[in-house]
Amino acid sequence: MSKLIYLDNSATSFPKPDSVYEFMNTFYRSKGVSPGRSGFDAALETEEVVNDTRKMLTKLFNGGEDHNRLTFSYNATDSLNLIINGLVEKGTHVVTTNLEHNSVLRPLYVHNQQGTIDVTYIPFDDAGFVDPEDIRKAIRKNTKFVIVTHCSNVLGTIQPIAKIGKICKEMGVIFVVDGSQGAGSVDFDMQACNVDVYCFTGHKCLMGPTGIGGSYVREGIEIRQTRAGGTGVRSAYPAHLEEYPYRLEYGTLNLLGVGGLYAGVKWITSEGIMNIHRREMALWDKLRIALEDIKGVITYCAKGKENHNPVLSFNINGFVAGDVGTMLDVDYNIATRTGLQCAPIVHRQIGTEEIHGTVRMSIGAFTTEEEVDAAITAVREIAALKN
Repeated sequence: MSKLIYLDNSATSFPKPDSVYEFMNTFYRSKGVSPGRSGFDAALETEEVVNDTRKMLTKLFNGGEDHNRLTFSYNATDSLNLIINGLVEKGTHVVTTNLEHNSVLRPLYVHNQQGTIDVTYIPFDDAGFVDPEDIRKAIRKNTKFVIVTHCSNVLGTIQPIAKIGKICKEMGVIFVVDGSQGAGSVDFDMQACNVDVYCFTGHKCLMGPTGIGGSYVREGIEIRQTRAGGTGVRSAYPAHLEEYPYRLEYGTLNLLGVGGLYAGVKWITSEGIMNIHRREMALWDKLRIALEDIKGVITYCAKGKENHNPVLSFNINGFVAGDVGTMLDVDYNIATRTGLQCAPIVHRQIGTEEIHGTVRMSIGAFTTEEEVDAAITAVREIAALKN
């Protein structure tokens, strides 16, 4: 079998840097013990790596002075559930967008169906961006929080977070950002953007493994606890601890995940996040221009490189997206993502819901120009079968 051409980095970045694999192996073999539970040397050294990772991520996002407010979870979905469930109150209103992933849509749907909250969904424009003024107009007296994706996992558009944050601050509304596709992909500053809560996952642009994520909660924003369990400290206390990081962490951490995230953040910061981004976007632009020139190919919200991540969604006339994905896989050994990409309202708005979504190609840090050329050739040959 020829070498896999992996163009599904929006799902999970692959491969990871060698330094991530090497650190995880060495770290877990030598210090794979529970952090914060005991006072022997290995436990203390493990806790140091955990705390260093909190500090690195707090600095990366410019969250604030207290790195303990950077808490770990399974992934962004887990953190978003903790945040949403910890913020909703009976009779409150929430503003979100049509760009959201099911990790936001489904928790909000549950609360809406239970009659706890009312939700307003803001559409995006033809280029794939939400107008901040539409969010301003949607905010009511009982609006508790606004929750917006940093970057669309379907369209690749990076949303005007700073402008939305300014509006939320002016109107006294909590601003939550789903950073699943944004964390580690572009430089980001929570304080400058007036973001109150930033949720992230480790296995995408942060170059960590699956099963690790988290959030940073700004000082002054308190999240109601919806879980309880072990923290390793003050065990005689009957209630779950209220201080951070214990407030949003339950049980033993995914230590291997934190270690991989530690190494991943070190790698992207040493390479330079924007250096990686510029290289990826150059390849994305080449892919975009070539595909738009192929008869029968339709791209979505791919107008140019500005405020965009290297994600390209497209369809080929005469084909169902899933069939194109199968042909790319079986005949060309190219891995893509097809369907609704866990973001059904996006597809409803762009008109692809009824035709089973799109084919999504997402470029990563290790994608080569030769792989992009191969993808262009494959799409051209498939399109020629019916166009």
